[in-house]
Amino acid sequence: MNKRTLLTFLSLLAVTSACGGPGDSATVPEAQPAGATSADIGNHVIHFSAQSTDQLPPAVAREYNIVRSKNRAMLNVSVLKKPNNVPVAAEVSVNTVNLTGQLKNVTMRKIEAPGDVVAIYYIGDTTVANREVLIFDISIKPEGEETVSQVRFKRQFYSD
Repeated sequence: MNKRTLLTFLSLLAVTSACGGPGDSATVPEAQPAGATSADIGNHVIHFSAQSTDQLPPAVAREYNIVRSKNRAMLNVSVLKKPNNVPVAAEVSVNTVNLTGQLKNVTMRKIEAPGDVVAIYYIGDTTVANREVLIFDISIKPEGEETVSQVRFKRQFYSD
């Protein structure tokens, strides 16, 4: 290797080292296992999910009047009656807080999508900050039931 090639190589090595590539000091978040997305509450199964609204297709966001943004999270809840998984109406409410205890306002609304079987689900949305963890406490009382069931889950949102 001649001096010019060696100098070029060393210069490139110095520049790439200064860029802070992966190494011992890199802060890469560790992958976490996915949490539960459903809960069995006796005669019914509750399905739930939370995602940033920017993941929604534009047509769906328009149809349901949802603002698409990396800084908004949407909660989706559906209630299915066992054993045939038939959608049922329910009273659904949610209390949402972040890890600092700040209450996040999430008002749930019922959506009915026509089809051979009418799909029934409940959606609500709220603002989120980058890396914010939200804890969702959902209260569900399926139509025809006397008991209110509780489901709790948490999700972290990334906006950067």
